[in-house]
Order: sequence, then C-alpha cells, then structure tokens
Amino acid sequence: MKSWTYLWIIVLLLCGVGIANAQNKPQVLNNDPTVTNADLIEATREYKANSENLLQLQEDEIKKATQKLEQLRQLVADGLVAKNELSAAEDSLADLQATLEATRKKIGDSDQMIAEIQSEQLRKTESVAQAGLLNKPRSFVRPTVLRYNGAANWSIAHLAGIQNFFSSTFGRSLPTSTVGQSATHNRLGWDHRNAVDVGLHPDSVEGKMLISFLQTQGIPFLAFRGAIPGVSTGAHIHIGRPSQRLS
Repeated sequence: MKSWTYLWIIVLLLCGVGIANAQNKPQVLNNDPTVTNADLIEATREYKANSENLLQLQEDEIKKATQKLEQLRQLVADGLVAKNELSAAEDSLADLQATLEATRKKIGDSDQMIAEIQSEQLRKTESVAQAGLLNKPRSFVRPTVLRYNGAANWSIAHLAGIQNFFSSTFGRSLPTSTVGQSATHNRLGWDHRNAVDVGLHPDSVEGKMLISFLQTQGIPFLAFRGAIPGVSTGAHIHIGRPSQRLS
C-alpha cells in the first residue's frame, strides 16, 4: 500500500505539475519526513515500468489501427465504404499516436525526475560535507584522493547493481576500465583482484552521482583526481577496498 501512495504522488507530479517545475519536486515531497529519496526513486521507477507496459499495448493498438486503415482505404477506393468512415479512422489513429507520444514523454520525465532526486541528494550531501558534518574517521579527503571506507561487504559479484544504477540514470553503460587484476596493476605491484576501476573524473557530473550512490550503499571506494606515481595512472574511481601490495 505504501508504494502505491508514492506512485500516486509521482503520477500527480508528472501529469499535473509538469516537468517544468522539476527542480522543486524533491523539496516539496521531502516535507513529509516519512518519504525518503529512495522511496521516491522506487515509486518513479515503478511508474516508468507501468508506462513502458502501457506503451507496448499502445504500439500494438496503433499497429492494428494502421492495418485497419489500409483496408478501409482499399474499400473506399472500391466504392464499398463511405469516405467519412475512412476519415473517422484516420482521426482515431491520430489520437492513438498522440497518446503514444504522451506516454513516451512520461517515460522520459521519469528518468529526468530520478536524476533530479539523486542530484538533490548529492547537493545535500556536499552541503553537509562542506559544513564539516561528515568529518568521520571512515572517510577523508585529500587534494587528489577521496577515500570512503564503507561498511558494505563488497565484492566484484556486486558490480551488476552499480551497473544497473548507472545505466538507468545516464542511459549508457558504466565506463569500467579495469575489472579485477590487470597488467597495469601487476606492473605497479598492486593486488586489484577484488576491485573495479571506472574511467570517470570524480568531479564530473557522472562521477559525483556514482560517488553519491556508492556512499548511500556503503560501498568502499577511492576517487583519484589525477595521477599519483606508483599508485594511479590518472583520474578514475576505484570501487572496492584499497589494493594491497602483491606478495
């Protein structure tokens, strides 16, 4: 029942308020302390999934209507059906196509809303960090490296969840540069067997969103803003515990 309440909120937002006011949505919904960003994202994804199911039905309906219209055109050409019936069928098909486009827009709006909620969460996290409220022993920041010692029991087997988050948020695959051990890590002398390198700068939009997600999931990481001799060849995000020296 709870998820349907959130879903109804999303429906009202996407259909009634409009995406033009999207920047205010997270603040408005967060007036209810029982509704978390995770709840909103889950409800929006559920709404998107329902819209995608509806889209498939609408596409099937349009296909049938198009076939019927072609048949009517032939019947009109043969003088067996009045032209006004053909005109009505054309208007009906146009309405179906307009409805289909509206559903596609709702799906796109859902993706945008998820990204905005996550961006809002990231802004709040950064604001708190700047105020010095995240000065915890488990994480620290250096000019070149951000380290987060998350409590999650991380392994490469959990990579799929991160990949799903990234692809659903940005519409492309997670740009992993290394999964597990590589020749580069062998040369540098690091045990990278249970870690993943992602080719994103930690200060980029995608990098910040990925870092925020890792923190919310308690997944440990190292974020490099540049090369460090013997440690990092360039800017990237290392997912997993810090690598140990090869024995």
